[in-house]
Amino acid sequence: MKQLTPTKGKLLIADSSVLLDTVFSRTVLLLAEHNAKGSVGFILNKPLNLTLQDVIPEASVNFRIFSGGPVEQDNLYFIHTIPSLIPNSIEIKDGIFWGGDYEILFELLKENKVSQKDIRFFLGYSGWEENQLQEEVQQKAWTCVENQFTNHLLEKTPSKLWKELMIDLGDEFIIWANAPEDPVMN
Repeated sequence: MKQLTPTKGKLLIADSSVLLDTVFSRTVLLLAEHNAKGSVGFILNKPLNLTLQDVIPEASVNFRIFSGGPVEQDNLYFIHTIPSLIPNSIEIKDGIFWGGDYEILFELLKENKVSQKDIRFFLGYSGWEENQLQEEVQQKAWTCVENQFTNHLLEKTPSKLWKELMIDLGDEFIIWANAPEDPVMN
C-alpha cells in the first residue's frame, strides 16, 4: 500500500511510533471529514466495555460501543451502511455514511431491522485542527491508505484490523504487526 494524502473516506493506520500512546496505539481510523478547517475521524478498533443499552436503556439492543477518540467522549456518534433506512445521513465515501435521524434509527433498532454489521456506535471522535493531521502524517505518526474494504469495512473483525493493514503495508510494518502489544513482553 502506498502512503496517501489524507482525504475524507481514507483510513489512518497508527504507526509503531505511537505504540505507547494509550489513545491511538494500534488504531485504525476512518476519516469522516477532512477539509481546510481540520479533520474528524473515528477509531474503528477500540471497543469499550459498554453497549448501546448501557448508554441508552431504551435502545433495546446490546450493540458494542467503540471509543471514537478523545474529543467529546460524552457524545454518541454512529457510522453505517444503510442510508435507505436512516434519513439525513451524510455519505463519507464508498457506501459508508455518518449520522442521520436518531429517532428513526432507534425505532429500527427496537424492531430489530438493523444488525451490528450495518452500524457502529462511538463515544467521542478524533479531531485535528487545520494542517495538524497532514503534519502528523509527514512525521509518520499515521499511514494514510485507501479503504480497500469499501462498505464492508464494518464487517471486519476490529481486533484484527490494525494487524491486517500493517501486514498489507509490508516491509518494516510486518515486524510491528507481529510485535506484542506490550513491548516489555517481547
